[in-house]
Amino acid sequence: MHRILYSALLYLLSPLIVLYLAFRALKSADYRGRWGERFGCHRLEKTDLLVHSVSMGETLAAIPLIRRIQAAYPGLHITVTTTSPTGSAEVLKAFGDAVQHCYLPLDFPMSVRRFLTQLQPKHCIIMETELWPNLLHHAAKAGVKLMLANGRLSAKSARRYQSWPGLNCPMLQTLDLLAVQTRAEAERFEALGVAAGKLHVCGSVKFDIQIPEEQRARALAWRQSWGRQTAPVWVAGSVHPGEFEAVLSAHKHLLSVWPEALLILVPRHPEQFEAAAEKIRQMGLELTRRSRQQMTAGTQVLLGDTMGELLSLYGAADQAFVGGTLIANGGHNPLEPAAMGLAVLMGPNHWDFAEITCLLHAAGALRLVDSGEELGQALQAYFAEPGALKQASRAAMEVVSHNRGALDKQFALVAALIG
Repeated sequence: MHRILYSALLYLLSPLIVLYLAFRALKSADYRGRWGERFGCHRLEKTDLLVHSVSMGETLAAIPLIRRIQAAYPGLHITVTTTSPTGSAEVLKAFGDAVQHCYLPLDFPMSVRRFLTQLQPKHCIIMETELWPNLLHHAAKAGVKLMLANGRLSAKSARRYQSWPGLNCPMLQTLDLLAVQTRAEAERFEALGVAAGKLHVCGSVKFDIQIPEEQRARALAWRQSWGRQTAPVWVAGSVHPGEFEAVLSAHKHLLSVWPEALLILVPRHPEQFEAAAEKIRQMGLELTRRSRQQMTAGTQVLLGDTMGELLSLYGAADQAFVGGTLIANGGHNPLEPAAMGLAVLMGPNHWDFAEITCLLHAAGALRLVDSGEELGQALQAYFAEPGALKQASRAAMEVVSHNRGALDKQFALVAALIG
């Protein structure tokens, strides 16, 4: 009954959903096409395994797992879905036509049924948190074996699930296997009615990040070509509107001590590139766009307005601020800069990566700040103490190294699911 009311509400809100997509299309060319996929109106081939990975972060986590599956089951036909253009771009870059790819349709019952009728998957792996009532209901009804991989459930999300138990608890109970990141998350899922026997604590596959030496070398070559080998260089990655001014204020604080310092500012979404550029100009800072590759000696801010380069840009710096944490967003993955050996800085709103943040903080690899002013002070403190910066760098890489192994554990569960 609750799912039927949820579906009715979706249909009532459908004009607003279409307007939202149209608004996104006005701001970003990446949203202007492929609308049929959003409603399950795209011709698809039958598949054995459906993997859904939402956006860029989840897709990057899914790629090593998908590659392991391809190696172990070379005859398996795999379809990978996302909901964002950035996630889509990562799928195409990693796999080309080796997998079938499209957007996951919106959770309208007719769209989901049409999508599943075409695909007829035997198994479905959903990455991290992207659980949709109609998708799971109709997949389970069709006999699809369902797995949540690299599962996350923050305390805040658990409270939200508990506020709609009639909708969310039956949805969670359709899952056959849940590979979750921490014991705390397993307990939250169990409190929502998931059977303990379905839950497996595996850690996060994001710890299994492997950075090729050539990527590290390329990042260092970039920095050398910029003429900033000894200057303070830091990255603000995955930054959202509402954080631009704080980040730029922190950099102005740093410039007052080190005039040659460089900030690499990478907005979370491509449609925010222009807004970020305008804010940089308003604050009187010298801007160079990464897409134009025209760095000068006077450049104070390099705007990362390209796709797929954030990890390499981290490698060209000494410190990193991870965005989505000075606003009520929940944060983004601090393991990428940590794996590159950077000291990490985050704001207080990091609940989506709470356990990882705690591990890095306890090891001395990460510092928490509450404002742009505190961010500037923390940056200056690290650059003023090279020994402390080097120690934080070592600690970051050790945390990543000591927590690897989740990929093996989750692949073992996938093998059990596939049979």
